Amino acid sequence: MKIVGDSEHFHQPYDKDDNYESRADAKREIAIYQEYGNRLVALSKSQVEKLNLDETLYDNVLKAKTIKINTEAHRRHIQYIGKLMRYVDLEELEVAIKNVLNQNSNESAKTNVADKTRDQLIAEGDSAVQALIEQHPEFDRQKLRQLVRQTKKELSKNADIEASKTAKELSKYLRNEIKD
Repeated sequence: MKIVGDSEHFHQPYDKDDNYESRADAKREIAIYQEYGNRLVALSKSQVEKLNLDETLYDNVLKAKTIKINTEAHRRHIQYIGKLMRYVDLEELEVAIKNVLNQNSNESAKTNVADKTRDQLIAEGDSAVQALIEQHPEFDRQKLRQLVRQTKKELSKNADIEASKTAKELSKYLRNEIKD
């Protein structure tokens, strides 16, 4: 007589299958793909362009940006992006996303340096221009002095530096020329 408590009696057919994946595991994997899809949709269009995604995935990420958030259509579209993500190397994508986000933080730092330099040039005038030219000989002295002079003139009429067109132009020139 065989004992009912025998462990051989309770084995399921999939216990010996090494390729078996439970439904819970499959759902976790799908959730990971959808989360990456959400991260892609959260990026700006220029950031998504830098990722070099598959054309279909790229188009659908941009399309998801046009669908109203917290709607059933948006949820379904994110699911579809998750389905497309199954064919993407997630480790490679993670590295690419980090690079894109790091580039943006570098751009922010560059913008901050340019804005501080602009404010210093406006406050100190020609002496600050001369010091900057000595530090960065690639600058066009005449253009720099002209932009500083125009910005000062514009600020004397309007006290808001953020609204000043030439202040923005000066910041852009500094941001593009400063290589550090």
